[in-house]
Amino acid sequence: MPTSAATDAALFAMPGDAALRDAAHAWSRSLAAERRMSDNTVEAYERDLRQFLHHLDARAGTPTIAAIVALKPRDVRAFMAARRADDVGGRSLMRALAGLRSFAKYLEREGHGTVAALGAVRSPKVERRLPRPLPVAAARALTEASLRADEDREPWILMRDAAVLALLYGAGLRISEALGLTRRDAPVPGIDAVTVLGKGAKQRMVPVLPVVAEAVAAYLAACPHPLPGDGPLFVGARGGPLSPRIIQYVVARARGGLGLPDSATPHALRHSFATHLLARQGELRAIQELLGHASLSTTQLYTKVDAARLMSAFDATHPRAGRHPPRRTAQDLI
Repeated sequence: MPTSAATDAALFAMPGDAALRDAAHAWSRSLAAERRMSDNTVEAYERDLRQFLHHLDARAGTPTIAAIVALKPRDVRAFMAARRADDVGGRSLMRALAGLRSFAKYLEREGHGTVAALGAVRSPKVERRLPRPLPVAAARALTEASLRADEDREPWILMRDAAVLALLYGAGLRISEALGLTRRDAPVPGIDAVTVLGKGAKQRMVPVLPVVAEAVAAYLAACPHPLPGDGPLFVGARGGPLSPRIIQYVVARARGGLGLPDSATPHALRHSFATHLLARQGELRAIQELLGHASLSTTQLYTKVDAARLMSAFDATHPRAGRHPPRRTAQDLI
Protein backbone atom coordinates (compact mmCIF):
# COMPACT_ATOMS: atom_id res chain seq x y z
CA MET A 1 0.00 0.00 0.00
CA PRO A 2 1.32 3.49 -0.74
CA THR A 3 0.37 4.72 2.73
CA SER A 4 3.80 3.97 4.17
CA ALA A 5 5.48 6.07 6.83
CA ALA A 6 7.38 7.94 4.12
CA THR A 7 4.18 8.66 2.21
CA ASP A 8 2.41 9.77 5.36
CA ALA A 9 5.26 12.17 6.11
CA ALA A 10 5.05 13.59 2.58
CA LEU A 11 1.31 14.12 2.91
CA PHE A 12 1.56 15.89 6.24
CA ALA A 13 4.39 18.02 4.85
CA MET A 14 1.93 19.53 2.37
CA PRO A 15 1.09 23.20 2.77
CA GLY A 16 -2.29 23.76 4.38
CA ASP A 17 -4.01 23.73 7.72
CA ALA A 18 -4.56 20.54 9.72
CA ALA A 19 -8.04 19.91 8.29
CA LEU A 20 -6.77 20.08 4.72
CA ARG A 21 -3.83 17.76 5.44
CA ASP A 22 -6.15 15.28 7.16
CA ALA A 23 -8.43 15.35 4.14
CA ALA A 24 -5.47 14.75 1.82
CA HIS A 25 -4.37 11.79 3.94
CA ALA A 26 -7.85 10.25 3.92
CA TRP A 27 -8.18 10.83 0.17
CA SER A 28 -4.87 9.09 -0.47
CA ARG A 29 -5.98 6.06 1.50
CA SER A 30 -9.26 5.93 -0.41
CA LEU A 31 -7.46 5.87 -3.76
CA ALA A 32 -5.68 2.66 -2.83
CA ALA A 33 -8.34 0.96 -0.71
CA GLU A 34 -11.53 1.89 -2.58
CA ARG A 35 -10.51 2.74 -6.11
CA ARG A 36 -7.70 0.18 -6.17
CA MET A 37 -5.26 2.47 -7.95
CA SER A 38 -1.69 1.33 -8.37
CA ASP A 39 0.97 2.57 -5.96
CA ASN A 40 2.61 4.62 -8.72
CA THR A 41 -0.64 6.37 -9.62
CA VAL A 42 -1.42 7.18 -5.99
CA GLU A 43 2.06 8.59 -5.48
CA ALA A 44 1.76 10.69 -8.65
CA TYR A 45 -1.62 12.08 -7.55
CA GLU A 46 -0.20 12.93 -4.12
CA ARG A 47 2.74 14.70 -5.72
CA ASP A 48 0.47 16.69 -8.03
CA LEU A 49 -1.72 17.80 -5.12
CA ARG A 50 1.35 18.78 -3.10
CA GLN A 51 2.68 20.90 -5.97
CA PHE A 52 -0.71 22.58 -6.39
CA LEU A 53 -0.90 23.43 -2.70
CA HIS A 54 2.64 24.83 -2.78
CA HIS A 55 1.53 27.01 -5.69
CA LEU A 56 -1.51 28.27 -3.75
CA ASP A 57 0.59 28.80 -0.62
CA ALA A 58 3.02 31.02 -2.54
CA ARG A 59 0.20 33.08 -4.07
CA ALA A 60 -2.37 33.43 -1.31
CA GLY A 61 -1.03 32.01 1.93
CA THR A 62 -1.84 28.80 3.79
CA PRO A 63 -4.41 26.76 1.80
CA THR A 64 -7.59 25.57 3.50
CA ILE A 65 -10.50 23.41 2.40
CA ALA A 66 -12.64 26.52 2.13
CA ALA A 67 -10.02 28.13 -0.11
CA ILE A 68 -9.95 25.05 -2.34
CA VAL A 69 -13.75 25.10 -2.70
CA ALA A 70 -13.67 28.84 -3.50
CA LEU A 71 -11.07 28.50 -6.26
CA LYS A 72 -11.63 30.35 -9.51
CA PRO A 73 -10.80 28.87 -12.94
CA ARG A 74 -8.05 31.46 -13.29
CA ASP A 75 -6.35 30.00 -10.19
CA VAL A 76 -6.21 26.54 -11.78
CA ARG A 77 -5.07 27.95 -15.13
CA ALA A 78 -2.30 29.89 -13.37
CA PHE A 79 -1.04 26.65 -11.84
CA MET A 80 -1.12 24.88 -15.22
CA ALA A 81 0.73 27.78 -16.84
CA ALA A 82 3.39 27.71 -14.10
CA ARG A 83 3.89 23.98 -14.65
CA ARG A 84 4.21 24.50 -18.40
CA ALA A 85 6.82 27.16 -17.72
CA ASP A 86 8.77 24.46 -15.87
CA ASP A 87 8.74 22.35 -19.06
CA VAL A 88 6.11 19.93 -17.77
CA GLY A 89 4.52 18.13 -20.71
CA GLY A 90 0.86 17.92 -21.63
CA ARG A 91 0.54 14.31 -20.48
CA SER A 92 1.79 15.18 -16.99
CA LEU A 93 -0.50 18.21 -16.85
CA MET A 94 -3.48 16.06 -17.82
CA ARG A 95 -2.64 13.63 -15.01
CA ALA A 96 -2.19 16.51 -12.55
CA LEU A 97 -5.63 17.87 -13.41
CA ALA A 98 -7.13 14.38 -13.01
CA GLY A 99 -5.54 14.09 -9.57
CA LEU A 100 -6.83 17.47 -8.46
CA ARG A 101 -10.32 16.61 -9.69
CA SER A 102 -10.16 13.36 -7.75
CA PHE A 103 -9.32 15.26 -4.57
CA ALA A 104 -12.11 17.75 -5.29
CA LYS A 105 -14.63 14.93 -5.68
CA TYR A 106 -13.48 13.51 -2.36
CA LEU A 107 -14.06 16.86 -0.66
CA GLU A 108 -17.51 17.04 -2.21
CA ARG A 109 -18.40 13.53 -1.01
CA GLU A 110 -17.32 14.52 2.46
CA GLY A 111 -19.74 17.44 2.42
CA HIS A 112 -17.26 20.30 1.99
CA GLY A 113 -18.81 21.67 -1.20
CA THR A 114 -18.17 21.57 -4.95
CA VAL A 115 -14.90 22.81 -6.45
CA ALA A 116 -16.51 24.23 -9.58
CA ALA A 117 -13.26 25.74 -10.87
CA LEU A 118 -11.75 22.36 -11.70
CA GLY A 119 -14.73 21.43 -13.84
CA ALA A 120 -14.47 24.69 -15.75
CA VAL A 121 -10.88 24.09 -16.88
CA ARG A 122 -10.34 21.95 -19.94
CA SER A 123 -7.78 19.17 -19.89
CA PRO A 124 -4.81 19.83 -22.17
CA LYS A 125 -4.94 18.03 -25.49
CA VAL A 126 -2.37 15.27 -25.68
CA GLU A 127 -1.60 13.13 -28.67
CA ARG A 128 -1.68 9.48 -27.70
CA ARG A 129 1.68 8.00 -28.58
CA LEU A 130 1.43 4.88 -30.63
CA PRO A 131 3.12 1.74 -29.28
CA ARG A 132 6.46 0.95 -30.88
CA PRO A 133 6.68 -2.83 -31.19
CA LEU A 134 9.73 -4.78 -32.26
CA PRO A 135 9.99 -6.92 -35.38
CA VAL A 136 9.14 -10.56 -34.74
CA ALA A 137 12.74 -11.70 -35.23
CA ALA A 138 14.10 -9.11 -32.79
CA ALA A 139 11.47 -9.90 -30.14
CA ARG A 140 12.26 -13.61 -30.37
CA ALA A 141 16.01 -12.97 -30.24
CA LEU A 142 15.68 -10.92 -27.04
CA THR A 143 14.07 -13.88 -25.28
CA GLU A 144 16.89 -16.31 -26.07
CA ALA A 145 19.63 -16.91 -23.52
CA SER A 146 22.07 -17.69 -26.35
CA LEU A 147 22.09 -14.02 -27.33
CA ARG A 148 24.18 -13.21 -24.25
CA ALA A 149 26.19 -16.43 -24.10
CA ASP A 150 29.45 -14.52 -24.59
CA GLU A 151 28.86 -12.38 -21.49
CA ASP A 152 30.73 -13.08 -18.28
CA ARG A 153 27.59 -14.02 -16.38
CA GLU A 154 26.57 -17.22 -14.68
CA PRO A 155 24.45 -19.48 -16.91
CA TRP A 156 21.50 -19.48 -14.48
CA ILE A 157 21.34 -15.69 -14.65
CA LEU A 158 21.19 -15.81 -18.45
CA MET A 159 18.38 -18.37 -18.15
CA ARG A 160 16.57 -16.19 -15.61
CA ASP A 161 16.70 -13.13 -17.85
CA ALA A 162 15.53 -15.15 -20.84
CA ALA A 163 12.59 -16.52 -18.81
CA VAL A 164 11.50 -13.04 -17.70
CA LEU A 165 11.68 -11.68 -21.24
CA ALA A 166 9.83 -14.74 -22.55
CA LEU A 167 6.95 -13.88 -20.20
CA LEU A 168 6.90 -10.28 -21.43
CA TYR A 169 6.74 -11.26 -25.09
CA GLY A 170 5.05 -14.66 -24.89
CA ALA A 171 2.35 -13.70 -22.37
CA GLY A 172 2.20 -9.91 -22.76
CA LEU A 173 2.99 -9.26 -19.10
CA ARG A 174 4.15 -5.97 -17.66
CA ILE A 175 7.58 -6.27 -16.06
CA SER A 176 6.03 -5.67 -12.62
CA GLU A 177 3.59 -8.53 -13.25
CA ALA A 178 6.34 -10.95 -14.27
CA LEU A 179 8.52 -10.06 -11.28
CA GLY A 180 5.47 -10.21 -8.99
CA LEU A 181 4.98 -13.94 -9.63
CA THR A 182 5.74 -16.25 -6.73
CA ARG A 183 7.47 -19.61 -6.98
CA ARG A 184 4.09 -21.22 -6.45
CA ASP A 185 2.79 -19.35 -9.51
CA ALA A 186 5.61 -20.57 -11.75
CA PRO A 187 4.25 -21.35 -15.25
CA VAL A 188 6.12 -24.59 -15.93
CA PRO A 189 5.36 -27.31 -18.51
CA GLY A 190 1.96 -28.82 -17.82
CA ILE A 191 0.48 -25.49 -16.69
CA ASP A 192 -1.58 -23.84 -19.41
CA ALA A 193 -2.21 -20.47 -17.74
CA VAL A 194 -0.95 -18.24 -14.97
CA THR A 195 -2.83 -15.74 -12.80
CA VAL A 196 -1.13 -12.36 -12.54
CA LEU A 197 -1.82 -9.29 -10.43
CA GLY A 198 -2.09 -6.27 -12.70
CA LYS A 199 -2.74 -2.57 -12.25
CA GLY A 200 -5.14 -1.66 -9.50
CA ALA A 201 -4.59 -5.07 -7.88
CA LYS A 202 -6.79 -6.64 -10.57
CA GLN A 203 -6.20 -10.30 -11.28
CA ARG A 204 -6.37 -11.86 -14.72
CA MET A 205 -5.53 -15.24 -16.19
CA VAL A 206 -3.05 -15.39 -19.05
CA PRO A 207 -2.32 -18.44 -21.26
CA VAL A 208 1.25 -19.72 -21.21
CA LEU A 209 2.97 -20.94 -24.36
CA PRO A 210 5.01 -24.17 -24.07
CA VAL A 211 8.18 -22.29 -25.09
CA VAL A 212 7.64 -19.83 -22.22
CA ALA A 213 7.02 -22.63 -19.71
CA GLU A 214 10.19 -24.37 -20.89
CA ALA A 215 12.23 -21.18 -20.38
CA VAL A 216 10.89 -20.83 -16.82
CA ALA A 217 11.60 -24.52 -16.11
CA ALA A 218 15.17 -24.17 -17.37
CA TYR A 219 15.72 -21.23 -15.03
CA LEU A 220 14.25 -23.12 -12.06
CA ALA A 221 16.48 -26.11 -12.73
CA ALA A 222 19.59 -23.93 -12.83
CA CYS A 223 18.81 -21.43 -10.02
CA PRO A 224 21.19 -22.05 -7.09
CA HIS A 225 19.03 -20.26 -4.52
CA PRO A 226 16.17 -21.77 -2.51
CA LEU A 227 12.81 -20.52 -3.77
CA PRO A 228 10.04 -20.81 -1.13
CA GLY A 229 6.54 -21.24 -2.51
CA ASP A 230 5.37 -17.83 -1.33
CA GLY A 231 8.64 -16.11 -2.27
CA PRO A 232 9.48 -14.41 -5.57
CA LEU A 233 9.87 -16.63 -8.61
CA PHE A 234 12.70 -14.53 -10.01
CA VAL A 235 15.61 -13.62 -7.75
CA GLY A 236 18.77 -11.58 -8.05
CA ALA A 237 22.35 -12.79 -7.92
CA ARG A 238 22.26 -12.94 -4.11
CA GLY A 239 18.83 -14.53 -3.85
CA GLY A 240 16.74 -11.42 -3.13
CA PRO A 241 13.82 -10.15 -5.24
CA LEU A 242 14.89 -9.28 -8.77
CA SER A 243 14.88 -5.56 -9.56
CA PRO A 244 13.19 -4.34 -12.75
CA ARG A 245 16.30 -2.28 -13.44
CA ILE A 246 18.29 -5.45 -14.01
CA ILE A 247 15.96 -6.50 -16.81
CA GLN A 248 16.01 -2.98 -18.26
CA TYR A 249 19.81 -3.13 -18.24
CA VAL A 250 19.75 -6.56 -19.92
CA VAL A 251 17.60 -5.25 -22.78
CA ALA A 252 19.73 -2.11 -23.11
CA ARG A 253 22.82 -4.29 -23.55
CA ALA A 254 21.06 -6.51 -26.06
CA ARG A 255 19.98 -3.52 -28.14
CA GLY A 256 23.57 -2.94 -29.17
CA GLY A 257 24.07 -6.53 -30.28
CA LEU A 258 20.87 -6.56 -32.31
CA GLY A 259 21.15 -3.02 -33.66
CA LEU A 260 17.81 -1.99 -32.19
CA PRO A 261 16.65 1.59 -31.41
CA ASP A 262 16.29 3.04 -27.92
CA SER A 263 12.58 2.27 -28.08
CA ALA A 264 13.46 -1.43 -27.66
CA THR A 265 12.69 -1.75 -23.95
CA PRO A 266 11.18 -4.51 -21.81
CA HIS A 267 7.77 -2.85 -22.23
CA ALA A 268 8.23 -2.91 -26.01
CA LEU A 269 8.02 -6.71 -25.77
CA ARG A 270 4.49 -6.32 -24.36
CA HIS A 271 3.67 -3.99 -27.26
CA SER A 272 5.09 -6.59 -29.61
CA PHE A 273 2.92 -9.31 -28.06
CA ALA A 274 -0.24 -7.32 -28.81
CA THR A 275 0.81 -6.09 -32.25
CA HIS A 276 1.92 -9.49 -33.47
CA LEU A 277 -1.32 -11.08 -32.26
CA LEU A 278 -3.35 -8.49 -34.17
CA ALA A 279 -1.25 -9.09 -37.28
CA ARG A 280 -2.23 -12.77 -37.06
CA GLN A 281 -5.93 -11.84 -36.92
CA GLY A 282 -6.19 -11.84 -33.12
CA GLU A 283 -9.55 -10.60 -31.79
CA LEU A 284 -9.32 -7.15 -30.22
CA ARG A 285 -11.51 -7.92 -27.19
CA ALA A 286 -9.50 -11.05 -26.42
CA ILE A 287 -6.24 -9.09 -26.61
CA GLN A 288 -7.74 -6.48 -24.26
CA GLU A 289 -8.38 -9.24 -21.72
CA LEU A 290 -4.91 -10.72 -22.15
CA LEU A 291 -3.26 -7.33 -21.62
CA GLY A 292 -5.51 -6.39 -18.70
CA HIS A 293 -6.58 -3.08 -20.23
CA ALA A 294 -9.53 -1.49 -18.45
CA SER A 295 -10.58 0.32 -21.63
CA LEU A 296 -10.79 -1.04 -25.16
CA SER A 297 -9.58 2.34 -26.44
CA THR A 298 -6.16 1.57 -24.95
CA THR A 299 -5.96 -1.70 -26.85
CA GLN A 300 -7.11 0.01 -30.04
CA LEU A 301 -3.80 1.86 -30.19
CA TYR A 302 -2.38 -1.36 -31.61
CA THR A 303 -4.74 -1.39 -34.55
CA LYS A 304 -2.78 0.23 -37.35
CA VAL A 305 -4.65 -1.36 -40.21
CA ASP A 306 -4.07 -0.06 -43.73
CA ALA A 307 -7.01 0.96 -45.89
CA ALA A 308 -6.57 -1.94 -48.33
CA ARG A 309 -6.81 -4.53 -45.58
CA LEU A 310 -9.77 -2.73 -44.03
CA MET A 311 -11.65 -2.66 -47.33
CA SER A 312 -10.77 -6.29 -47.95
CA ALA A 313 -12.29 -7.27 -44.61
CA PHE A 314 -15.35 -5.14 -45.38
CA ASP A 315 -15.85 -6.73 -48.79
CA ALA A 316 -15.44 -10.19 -47.31
CA THR A 317 -17.89 -9.80 -44.44
CA HIS A 318 -20.61 -7.26 -45.18
CA PRO A 319 -23.64 -8.82 -46.90
CA ARG A 320 -24.25 -5.68 -49.02
CA ALA A 321 -20.61 -5.08 -49.92
CA GLY A 322 -20.50 -6.98 -53.22
CA ARG A 323 -20.77 -4.96 -56.41
CA HIS A 324 -23.11 -7.55 -57.87
CA PRO A 325 -25.55 -8.81 -55.21
CA PRO A 326 -26.59 -12.44 -55.67
CA ARG A 327 -29.69 -12.94 -57.78
CA ARG A 328 -32.71 -13.82 -55.69
CA THR A 329 -34.50 -17.00 -56.61
CA ALA A 330 -38.05 -18.10 -56.02
CA GLN A 331 -36.82 -20.23 -53.13
CA ASP A 332 -35.43 -17.11 -51.42
CA LEU A 333 -38.87 -15.56 -51.41
CA ILE A 334 -40.59 -18.45 -49.64
